[in-house]
Amino acid sequence: MQKKTRDDRARPLRLIQITDTHLYRDPAAALLGLNTQDSFVRVVDLIARQQPDPDWIVATGDIAQDASAEAYQRFVDTIARIPAPFCWIPGNHDRRSVMTSTPAFRAAFMERVQLGNWQIIMLDTSVPGEVHGLLSDRELAHLEASLASAGSEKRGADDDTVDHSLVCLHHNPIPGSAGWMQEIGLHNADALLEILERHDSVRGVVYGHIHQTLDFEAHGQRFYCTPSTCIQFKPGVEDFALDLRCPAYRWFDLHADGRIESQVERIEDYEINVDQSAGGY
Repeated sequence: MQKKTRDDRARPLRLIQITDTHLYRDPAAALLGLNTQDSFVRVVDLIARQQPDPDWIVATGDIAQDASAEAYQRFVDTIARIPAPFCWIPGNHDRRSVMTSTPAFRAAFMERVQLGNWQIIMLDTSVPGEVHGLLSDRELAHLEASLASAGSEKRGADDDTVDHSLVCLHHNPIPGSAGWMQEIGLHNADALLEILERHDSVRGVVYGHIHQTLDFEAHGQRFYCTPSTCIQFKPGVEDFALDLRCPAYRWFDLHADGRIESQVERIEDYEINVDQSAGGY
């Protein structure tokens, strides 16, 4: 578990979420007509301009499309331009064994990060060879233990206790709005929601996977879904369809009193040339 403290409690913690970069071994490769390396670089350029002093970056899966070591290295090299540490979790296109094949990559697998009086809980929902997600017994136990350690009743004399929790995963725990998405989300979402309902420190649940902007409340929780840094999926349709919105990232301001402010930022003046006839990817 990584811990970072800051004396200035008046300023909120600035967290950056990047998700679904879908990078390839070949930097010239395209996903449904869109060069994912180029769009990722453009998003990182935007972050570097807009975020001079972020506290942390979370990358919520599908880092690579082909699960190649070269793609992961390019992600690390590119994101290094942002002056903040990062942690990541795998998505359904990733391969954890490759992501942990070097010490530098392994260090990014932080199951829990403490930032001030907040904890960021990272959950691995990937299932090798499957598109859908599942939280293993180990991941559920990790979530339960992390949330059980938070709260005002745990406060000690050093005033270094976690009061608020943000839970991050790749797969959507709430069904997507498109018909084709119904079977690709988190298959044991009920187990996740049951744990969340038992703990009052949870302030938000953050995910990617369905390449859309969402900010809503359900089951007593606030959920945030963030667009991809490459292609976007059209909401509210029955069959697979691409949206023509630009690549993006999301920032969060985490206040010491538990409030969250968040916004999605998209790159501008970016020509979207994608295969709109594609039936999947």
